[in-house]
Amino acid sequence: MLEVSNITVCFDKAMIINDLSFHVNAGELVSLVGPNGAGKSTLLRAITGIVSWEKKVLRGTIGGDITFRGKVMFEGERIDDVPAHQIVERGLIHCPERRRPFRELTVLENLYAGAYLVKDKKEVQGHIDQVYELFPRLKERSKQISGTLSGGEQQMLAIGRALMYKPKLLCIDEPSTGLAPILRSEVFEKISKIRELGITILLVEQEVDSVFKMATRNYVLSSGKIIAEGAGEELLKDEGLRKTYLGL
Repeated sequence: MLEVSNITVCFDKAMIINDLSFHVNAGELVSLVGPNGAGKSTLLRAITGIVSWEKKVLRGTIGGDITFRGKVMFEGERIDDVPAHQIVERGLIHCPERRRPFRELTVLENLYAGAYLVKDKKEVQGHIDQVYELFPRLKERSKQISGTLSGGEQQMLAIGRALMYKPKLLCIDEPSTGLAPILRSEVFEKISKIRELGITILLVEQEVDSVFKMATRNYVLSSGKIIAEGAGEELLKDEGLRKTYLGL
């Protein structure tokens, strides 16, 4: 479904992603793990068109020029030069790090915002019903201003909003950040259920133990490069990898 080839991203003179390649097959839950600063979030932003947008629109305004090279294929079509909003239209959806709800809007209004490309009102309502079934707490909070939600509720809202356009591939960035252990477990449980709905998932995370139990395959990133790939059990057998890159 997704094939990333020789991606390089530099901000000014700092190389964040260095000639990186990987793939995601339809139906998989693939994780990208690694320490802070490994380039995981930048890689997601490159895949979903945000880095290209920044390069064209924000050049020189975020600390220097941006260099972006490489090839991204989604369902057999090249998308690395496709505008971000058109990538969304193709079904490749980005659920951003730190949740980022529209804080002044209600929960329901945030969900409607996620469905801005859906023209059929019945279809939109169907998506809302599906999100509420997956996250009953959002239904309870539907009229609440999203900026007043707890961190866990905001994460549920971010994922729910990303589901409103029926993604083929859902990229989720660091969903456990700042969450208490019990909420973290709940969020990971919901992500597993989303995969059971037939949605392919690319998950960026640092919570290695939980992710390795649920992922089909895992890629370990460090300094903008993939240094290891495989099933969780295989990767955890490597003592050097556990201590140096996984923090275990």
